[in-house]
Amino acid sequence: MRVAAVQLNSTADPAANLVVADRLTRAAAADGASLIVLPEKWTAIGTDAQQRAAAQTLEGPAIEWARACARELGVDLVAGSILEQLEGHEKLANTSVHVDPQGEIRAVYRKLHMFDVEIDGRSYRESELEEPGEEIVLSQTAEGIELGMSICYDLRFPELYRILTVRGARVLAVPAAFTLPTTRDHWETLLRARAIENQAFVVAANQTGADGAGNRSGGRSAIVDPWGIVLAQAADREGHIIADLDLDAQREIRRRLPSLANRRPQAYQWPDALMQGAR
Repeated sequence: MRVAAVQLNSTADPAANLVVADRLTRAAAADGASLIVLPEKWTAIGTDAQQRAAAQTLEGPAIEWARACARELGVDLVAGSILEQLEGHEKLANTSVHVDPQGEIRAVYRKLHMFDVEIDGRSYRESELEEPGEEIVLSQTAEGIELGMSICYDLRFPELYRILTVRGARVLAVPAAFTLPTTRDHWETLLRARAIENQAFVVAANQTGADGAGNRSGGRSAIVDPWGIVLAQAADREGHIIADLDLDAQREIRRRLPSLANRRPQAYQWPDALMQGAR
């Protein structure tokens, strides 16, 4: 199974971003990819006002393009994420959509974890614009390969990926806009950890460069195998990376080192006070 991660330097201009996304998606398909993953907020990144102005419904031009493109190219396309307008909601959703080769929407995942943090003296408050989703979403490619859906900051929450894997995920999609400092220091480590602990392939498409609102993403989009080996990694520019996923080798890893089968869920019980998390 050949997969691709598309790396973009999106701005606040949805029309310009779509042109680049279309070009690079077509290039990835021309290189033989049957599953292509775009980055987080590929349609628009900028100030809150700019992102709100660029928000769309799932019937809008971004997903309309994704459906038409996937159908034309005959690929599974994880259309990164877009900021989605939700009827009756003031806040937006950060939404990833998986489209199959017939142009049909197979899965819709809304980001669970809001990026409310401070990094290098800069404050990020994603929850001021967006509201979290409530559902863990497992999809399946046209080839019948189970595909776990996630977005960016989700990568720091291993329990999400374990649940996806227990439900059957063999490939984990990670559209992202990781900041420059966290890409530099944490990105590859987290990707490899999620791959190793779940014995799953990880296809991670990151943004790169400045977005025009003072934020910088770190690039280094990567495809990682279930042994934690980085099969492909992007340079610090727009483009796409390709890798072939050896699904038979994955089955052999899970057979020979059966950490998933050796889980003991009955022992993973904590008092309610501990379940509230660290403070």
